[in-house]
Amino acid sequence: MVKIGDKLVGKNQPCYIVAEVGINHNGDLDVAKRLIDVAVNAGCDAVKFQKRTPEVCVPREQGDKMRDTPWGYMTYMEYRCKVEFGEAEYTEIDRYCRNKGISWHASCWDEASVDFIDKFGVPCYKIASASLTDHNLLSHTRSMGRPVILSTGMSTIEQIDKAVEVLGKTDLVLLHSCSTYPANYEDLHLRVIPMFQRRYSIPIGYSGHETGLPSSIAAVAIGACIMERHITLDRSMWGSDQAASLEPNGISRLVRDIRLIERALGEETKRVVEGEKAMIRRLRRVG
Repeated sequence: MVKIGDKLVGKNQPCYIVAEVGINHNGDLDVAKRLIDVAVNAGCDAVKFQKRTPEVCVPREQGDKMRDTPWGYMTYMEYRCKVEFGEAEYTEIDRYCRNKGISWHASCWDEASVDFIDKFGVPCYKIASASLTDHNLLSHTRSMGRPVILSTGMSTIEQIDKAVEVLGKTDLVLLHSCSTYPANYEDLHLRVIPMFQRRYSIPIGYSGHETGLPSSIAAVAIGACIMERHITLDRSMWGSDQAASLEPNGISRLVRDIRLIERALGEETKRVVEGEKAMIRRLRRVG
């Protein structure tokens, strides 16, 4: 069991539902606030952002490549800086989330970003799939003394084993994931979720990048204790993650269906429920 803020995450606990804003705000604080509202209205437990130091995180061979963007034709490095929020924006995000009564955290892609986010007292840290093999970042994130959620997309089982070894199993949640945007259903392999549960004996969740809801609902049905999905105001908006995101109606339906599935899963004991007793008297010939 892992405690994130005031909520327990693990077996027999309600699924912890995270709406990932990521960079779908496109550098616009007002859009970020509208996405927070979407998460609140849907009944999510938390929203997640992404924090990078572009000068550290952008590969050299990518930084100078030119790209068409809503702000014009610019280098990839210039684009990454455009969509990166700083202290003023995160201070407002922190205030806004507290006012709305929803938790927030971030995936930090470098050590300086971990230190930056730490100032806001977030209840946990997320480590993105792309950073799973960055053991220095893993160790630095763990040193903050908060629960860690680690996505496992684009990683071999040996790489995941090593990451778990570096982080330690205390206050650790793994998220099964397929890191394509959007992901094909045949590439999701949801049976990895119970396999992870057996292999690591820690809470296991799911980070979905596919379109639609069925696979995410199925993930909860087979044991995912955290559900993370990207959200957007409109999938046609500019940005690399928009197409694999859920619009407001989609995230609302996902939360609704997860809560229904949790009710339906019920107990492991087979028993006659109260409503069946009248049916026994009406339909059963032999007691």
